[in-house]
Amino acid sequence: MSERESMAYDVVIVGAGPAGLAASIRLKQLAAEAGRELSVCILEKGSEVGAHILSGAVVDPKAVNELIPNWRELDSPLTVPVTKNEHWVLTKKGKFAFPHLMMPPLMSNKGTYTVSLGNLCRWLAGQAEALGVEIFPGFAAAEVLFNDDGSVKGVATGDMGVARDGTHKSDYQPGMELHGRYTFFAEGARGHLTKELKRIFALDADSQPQTYGIGLKELWDIDPAKHEPGRVIHTQGWPLDDAWGGGFLYHQAGGQVALGFIVALNYRNPHLSPFEEFQRWKQHPSIRQFLEGGRRVSYGARAINEGGWQAVPKLAFPGGALIGCAAGFVNVPRIKGSHTAMKSAMLAAESAFAAIAADRGGDVLADYEPNLRASWVGKELAMVRNVEPMVAKFGGAIGTFLAGIDMWMRQIGIGLPFTMKHHPDNEGLWRKDLVAPIAYPKPDGVISFDRLSSVFLSNTNHEEDQPVHLTLKDPTIPVRVNLADYDGPEQRYCPAGVYEFVEEGGSPRLQINAQNCVHCKTCDIKDPTQNINWVVPEGGGGPNYPNM
Repeated sequence: MSERESMAYDVVIVGAGPAGLAASIRLKQLAAEAGRELSVCILEKGSEVGAHILSGAVVDPKAVNELIPNWRELDSPLTVPVTKNEHWVLTKKGKFAFPHLMMPPLMSNKGTYTVSLGNLCRWLAGQAEALGVEIFPGFAAAEVLFNDDGSVKGVATGDMGVARDGTHKSDYQPGMELHGRYTFFAEGARGHLTKELKRIFALDADSQPQTYGIGLKELWDIDPAKHEPGRVIHTQGWPLDDAWGGGFLYHQAGGQVALGFIVALNYRNPHLSPFEEFQRWKQHPSIRQFLEGGRRVSYGARAINEGGWQAVPKLAFPGGALIGCAAGFVNVPRIKGSHTAMKSAMLAAESAFAAIAADRGGDVLADYEPNLRASWVGKELAMVRNVEPMVAKFGGAIGTFLAGIDMWMRQIGIGLPFTMKHHPDNEGLWRKDLVAPIAYPKPDGVISFDRLSSVFLSNTNHEEDQPVHLTLKDPTIPVRVNLADYDGPEQRYCPAGVYEFVEEGGSPRLQINAQNCVHCKTCDIKDPTQNINWVVPEGGGGPNYPNM
């Protein structure tokens, strides 16, 4: 018999990001409108709401308008509207601006806001709690629970106080079971429970493989004379060669700029380091000009869904649903996903409430997916579905040109009569002998920095004496395959210095510095043999982003 205690709710939500919070608010709104009680809880693995949230972010308020129409009167952090929208193509020393008139209308940032997504989530959490939603930060959902008929029963949090060797420490506490009539999984990109649910219920059997990018971000306090609130800049081109990605620089509130760099994880050169490409990008004269005289105050990294509409899996299964970036609703060319994530959550909430009002539970929310595909989320994502695969197939310059034509054609009601396919990101690496190593410059400590000092700014911390949450299916593969064939790409694609090869007894060995992990999930995605499996650490561990 299990020693774990349990609590029952109408709806259990895993993850207090934009989707999880939007779902909880919508559920409570519907219950209030119907004059009935509805119990809703959210589990959040971060130490507080927003601690693990990282995004650019330029937010389209479309979903917020629908969810909380009077948000402007409620001290929302959406206070800096985008006032200037620029797109630069960088060369090694210069740039040219892409004419805004040539951009498809859907690429406009008119009516959007630049904001800390973490702060937006903190505000949404306040709205949810005011409606009676119970939020449990510091409790990581570690296991999916199932009923005898195979439907999802809920989730269990991880045990606390377990030593690295698996023994129980003096402060050991078993996990708690949260049972729900329906369970929503809002874990974000590459959620570890979502990955398991996809396997068990074959959710992605009829969709294309999800593809990803890694996004690296810093916050800087800059010279007030250089700060233009609401100015938004996106770049493509240098320093990336055959890899695809680009940078962003957003002038936000408080005299800060949020800047970052995204690298698609289908890149081929195993010597490439997304972190080092980010540091190189900052040294470009057009970017460096904003940072000189400023001070870096925060750093973080996170995987981003890039598969688009054709990579969205089945969304509903017995007893539960995928919402937000757990399913993958990012509009890749717009570099926006919060509004689509929130709308998906609101639609799932409406389906679940109707089912519960009809005294159902544990079945498939059959109307959730059709309603989403018929919504503005479906229309928006269908319009851009060929952008990422075109760039992946034809490269940055030609791919961007063809994708632009496709978007313009769809804008006027026509478009290419096919949907392009994807390949898993881990299959893209070439052997180390087929590509040249990349010589990255040393950081100057002023504009560019090393990984360890960067991780320090992410406030990352894990209880040191706990089981390593970066697990290897076969411990011989890192040296026998990855190092031998690909020069150990994990020591470069990780943005936090988690993986390093060290000499031990005259032979190389992979050392895993799990304490450094910022929960970006890149290793789980890019490892060429899919030997690395990211599992949840003890609740509350990981980064603590204050304003990201």
